[in-house]
Amino acid sequence: MLSIEKILYSGHTSTTGGREGAGRSVDGRLDIKLSPPGAPGSGTNPEQLFAVCWSASLLAALRHACNARKILFPATAAIDAQVDLLHGAQGFFLQAHLSVSLPEIEPEVARQLIEAAHQNCPYSKAARLNIDVSFTLN
Repeated sequence: MLSIEKILYSGHTSTTGGREGAGRSVDGRLDIKLSPPGAPGSGTNPEQLFAVCWSASLLAALRHACNARKILFPATAAIDAQVDLLHGAQGFFLQAHLSVSLPEIEPEVARQLIEAAHQNCPYSKAARLNIDVSFTLN
């Protein structure tokens, strides 16, 4: 069990209809239509949402890693995230590939920053041991 000192934020949403429904945050800042992966029409799917959320959180962790090492965080830093929904003998599962761009940072230092961010990012921690994750540095 993790030792919790303080809750920093709680995201509260309500979803109806599953992959063909809608999701809304209690505060009204998020209101999205959902659709199954690859289905025609509008709406996003959980894999796209997870990819955006994970990459946003990992970018924040990268900024933190840069700040801790007194390295200027590149204004154009970016992550292209791919989250795959798979099916196998054990049922459905996910895998992910995160392509990180840290321009102006030497590749070896960038790899160290990515590893530090991956160790600190809450989404990476949640995925650890549950999702096969790979990284590339652009």
